[in-house]
Amino acid sequence: MKNKLTLALLILLIIFSTRSLNAQTPVVGRSWQSVATRMPDEWYGSEESVRIAENVLLYQRDAGGWPKNTAMQKPLTEPEKATIHDEKGLNDAIFDNSATTTEMKFLAKMYNKTKTQAYKDSFNRGLKFILDAQYKNGGWPMFWPLRQDYYTHITFNDNAIVNILTLLRDIKDGNPLFSSIVTQENFKRVNKAYNNGIGVILKSQIRVNDKPTVWCAQHDENTLLPAPARSYELPSFSGGESVGIILFLMEIPNPSSAIIKSVQGAVEWLDSHRIKNTRWDFFINNDGKRDRRIVQDPKAGDMWARFYDLETEQPFVCDRDGIKKKTIEEIGYERRTGYSWYTDAPREVFDKYPEWKTKWVK
Repeated sequence: MKNKLTLALLILLIIFSTRSLNAQTPVVGRSWQSVATRMPDEWYGSEESVRIAENVLLYQRDAGGWPKNTAMQKPLTEPEKATIHDEKGLNDAIFDNSATTTEMKFLAKMYNKTKTQAYKDSFNRGLKFILDAQYKNGGWPMFWPLRQDYYTHITFNDNAIVNILTLLRDIKDGNPLFSSIVTQENFKRVNKAYNNGIGVILKSQIRVNDKPTVWCAQHDENTLLPAPARSYELPSFSGGESVGIILFLMEIPNPSSAIIKSVQGAVEWLDSHRIKNTRWDFFINNDGKRDRRIVQDPKAGDMWARFYDLETEQPFVCDRDGIKKKTIEEIGYERRTGYSWYTDAPREVFDKYPEWKTKWVK
């Protein structure tokens, strides 16, 4: 009994110590997403947060959105500020990698604490950017204004559209974070944009023998068919990007019969395309480099490929030459180790699906 109590106390001590260390981690040592959305509530409105908010205002492009992969919490020198100001006209405002929606959530938190008009104005420029960028069919491209090449495709990659729809849902449903910051002009457009976004998800879902399956990471903005991106990102069934879409659809209250059938079809497809008892194995290769491979292990859980062939429904990988291969051992070291070819993300879907199914599938 004494040993069990000692162990329990040790675990609690570790938990509280970890939380304390996390709380004390300087903002420059955190990810931008963490700073923007996951700091203690009382931190927003602090002197440090105001300094960062000035950076966010500075980085906002003339189009209304923000560039991606930018550590906006990093202190800036005066020359750096001048350069960023001169770059406001760049056509790099984007939805990929949680860009734009993250900055808008941060500004909403800041406005709720400070009521600073500049934060409200910037947020609404961002919201107008989102609303203006939407295609008539309900989809969103990666960049706005449009940049040629695969960037014009409807972009599910990295949850780009799911992040947009989650923001629009929270606005239309009266989430207190956004209730006082959204202008009436923008608010009037949100519900239609949200419904059209749901519509394009349902219309673009890949169907096999008229049965809904999953999605590709990007779909052609005109035909809604699966579309290519980079040379090694071919049209496919996606075992990765589909997860965020499914989880989002499962959160919809009182789903329509079309949404219910969409979720059912997607979950059944994922269930039948498991790569069972599989895990990553990391090792040192003959060149002395850290390498990785996929191995069978009866003690391991299941994984899913990021890409499945549209005809055979078999997993595949690609090098930069765009030629499909069955295993990562068949592609070069750079792509083999530098890309997320397999994922266990669908496990979250299967954790939540039974309760959802009991509630909505009659």
